[in-house]
Amino acid sequence: MSDLVSQFNAQRGYLLRVAQLQLRDRDQAEDVVQETLLAALAAEAKFEAKSSVKTWLTGILKHKIVDAIRKKAREPSVSMLQQEAEIDDLDVFFNEHDNDHWETKPAEWRNPERDLEQRQFMQMMDFCLDKLPPNTARVFMLREVMELESDEICQELKITATNLWVILYRARMLLRKCLEQNWFGETPAHG
Repeated sequence: MSDLVSQFNAQRGYLLRVAQLQLRDRDQAEDVVQETLLAALAAEAKFEAKSSVKTWLTGILKHKIVDAIRKKAREPSVSMLQQEAEIDDLDVFFNEHDNDHWETKPAEWRNPERDLEQRQFMQMMDFCLDKLPPNTARVFMLREVMELESDEICQELKITATNLWVILYRARMLLRKCLEQNWFGETPAHG
């Protein structure tokens, strides 16, 4: 077994979670992850190790997901009513007594550069992403991980630019809250 295949197998769970989050179809996600392996094996000689294997594989996966999304664009997407219902359900992630949760500034973070490099932090980030409502997580991943343009996301999901920015804002606030509670161990000061 080549070293690339063993490294791919080590990252397979992560790649599959990213693909499932974006495609919302386990079979299609499996296909895209397998296409990523095939593309990586075909381009193995070109890999110069300027980035980690995980970063390189994620880049390949990103392109495979974008291709799958564009191919799927002809199919009807999730109805706007369902997306709005998920947005309205975001309050369950917040403490009932935390009435000013949208107004508080983030808690002081230790050293973001160092923490981002730590494996435990990335595992907690994955945990927090898994806690987001599916469509909210999908929008966040399309914008922040897949780096798709806003217009392309709006067209794909059949939402307005305003709705996109509301979803992104809420996703960021939920992720911030989850990380503050589960990673940084601090809650924002009220006052």
